[in-house]
Parts: sequence; C-alpha cells; structure tokens
Amino acid sequence: MKNNNHLSHLLWLTIATIFISTSGTLGKFIDMPTPAIIWFRSALAAVFLFLFCRYKNISLKIQNKKDRKTFFIGAVLMGAHWVTYFYALKFSSVAIGMLSIFTFPIMIALLEPLFSKSKLDPVHIVLGVIVLIGIYILAPEFDLQSSQLHGVLFGLFSALCYALRILILKQEVTKYNGTMLMFYQVAIVSILLVPVLFFMDISNIVTQYPYLLLLALLTTAIGHTLFINSLKYFKASTASIIGSTQPVFGIIIAYFFLNEIPTIHTFVGGILILATVVIESIRSKNK
Repeated sequence: MKNNNHLSHLLWLTIATIFISTSGTLGKFIDMPTPAIIWFRSALAAVFLFLFCRYKNISLKIQNKKDRKTFFIGAVLMGAHWVTYFYALKFSSVAIGMLSIFTFPIMIALLEPLFSKSKLDPVHIVLGVIVLIGIYILAPEFDLQSSQLHGVLFGLFSALCYALRILILKQEVTKYNGTMLMFYQVAIVSILLVPVLFFMDISNIVTQYPYLLLLALLTTAIGHTLFINSLKYFKASTASIIGSTQPVFGIIIAYFFLNEIPTIHTFVGGILILATVVIESIRSKNK
C-alpha cells in the first residue's frame, strides 16, 4: 500500500511538471502582447485559486504588515519573472527560453549567503562556471542584434527575478498555505498590470481566449498547486530534480505543437545547465 501511495504521489508530481511545462509552448503561441498575456494569466488564475481556497476553506488572512510587504515584493518579482520569460520565448525558442530560466537554482545557491547566515559553498562556484559555459553554448553569437541572444538575456533576467522571489518568500512566509500564497501573488500581478489593457492591443482576445484559459487553469492554477502540494510527500530536492525535467517536456511539447527542432547547441548547453540542477539537488538531499 505504501509503494502504491508513493507511485501515486510520484505520478501527480510528474503530471504537475508536465502541466507547468506547457507554459513555454503557450507563451510563444498566444498571439497577444506579452504583458497582456500575463495579465490574463494572472487574473484568470486568481479567480480559479480564490474559488479553490473557498472550496477548501483555506484562510486568506495575512498575519501582519511585514508579511504584506513580503507578499507584494514577491508578486512584483513573479510578475517580472513571467513577463521577461515570455519575452525570452518570443525572441528565441521554447527550448532556449526554458533552459535559460533553469539557471535559477544555481543563482539561488550563489545568492543565498546574502539572505541567510550560510556560507558560500565553493562547489557552487564550480557549478556556476558550468552554467555560464552552458549559456555561452546556447547563445554562441554575442551579437546585440541577435534575437537568440535577446532570448537568453531575457531568460537570465527572468531566472534572477524568480531566484530572488524564492529567497525572499522563504525567509518570511513559510507559515502560509501554498495555494493561498499563489492566489495573492497572481492577484497582485493582475492589479499591477491593469494599465496594459488600456495601452496595448488586446483585440485578439476573441481568438486567443481558449489558450489563455489553458495557461491560467492548466499551467498556473492546477500545475503550480499540484507541484506545491507534492512537497508534502517529497523533499524539496526530490521535487526539484523532477521539476528540472520541465525544459525536456517543454521541448517535446514545442516539437509537436510548434514544430520547433532544437539545434545541437541547444542540446549541449541545455545538458550542462540541467546537469548542474540535478547535481545541486542531489547534494542538497545528502546534506
């Protein structure tokens, strides 16, 4: 029975990873301005998550002003992460966009000493160098006119925002329910991005709304909620290792739905980047 439960939890964690992996293909496919896509993603996900919290009787109370400030900063960083990630997808490919943001685990390892009393591990410097080599291989032409380079740079900035968000939230809000936290994040992002509805062309919503619903419900609300819930049954390091397959699933999905075929540079650079994620996850598990 225990093995069956473990397999069931593993299956749901894998499904969550696949659902989250659809963000790359949907982000590149949806024909709307990027900030507008993120507004619809956030607003619709906020509705879904609010209804889910009510259904499960999850408290939406924020305990103090300090936590409200942390929620807000975290939401700003998440919004910046999503917007720049989708720009990375638009400028390059699903493979490059997703692989670029998966530099965030090493960024967290390198930045964590600034947020806590932990010391910098020399191994993290080595892994950071490997990541840099992987990035160089992803974008071998450092030409400012290269859309591929733009995609990598947007992806790296997106990864930085995501890493900072995790480090900030980790310090203050571990006492809150993950679904409730995600609700406030997307709700704040949707409020901050309201102005884009007045300054950007969103007329394509008539044809794009099915894909926006998929992005908000499947990718964001269901995918992230399942992933957060999986942490009840797996160590964060185990979930991270499985989560590191997101670019793999994303590349496969993009191949079938966008006919994107990764180059040899993408494969080699991606393997180096994902290898550092797996190595760090295993090391953290053994500590």
